[in-house]
Amino acid sequence: MKKSFAFIFLSAVLLFSCKKETDDTPKITMSGISPSSVTQGQSVTISIAYADGDGDLGEDSPNAANLYLIDNRVNVIYKYRIQQLAPSTQSISIKGNLNIVVNGLTITDGSASQNVTYSVYVIDRAGHQSNTVTSSAVTIHG
Repeated sequence: MKKSFAFIFLSAVLLFSCKKETDDTPKITMSGISPSSVTQGQSVTISIAYADGDGDLGEDSPNAANLYLIDNRVNVIYKYRIQQLAPSTQSISIKGNLNIVVNGLTITDGSASQNVTYSVYVIDRAGHQSNTVTSSAVTIHG
């Protein structure tokens, strides 16, 4: 009886002393990219869904960069700004969708057509980096 009580007591202490996981790191999912085929010089739109547990995703500063788009053909990183999505004075959970327009797609290897995928991640004001998501392929025709 004493052993089972001690086990239950220790289990309860361990359970309640564990640090609660916070959901402060933003998470994103790829919603899609369209169109899936373009002529050189045209644009595509990448759609992502986001969720941030403390709402500190986005910046009011016009010079801030907090969304990063990687052209996986050549590993070039393009920096974008997400405008502030929730008041600085509040810690609230936010969810939504973002569209990223990539203008003027070009073929980088001299071929008649080329496939490209893009990877995306975001960083909140506290410096927490989200997961990285990758788009499906878009074909660029010359």
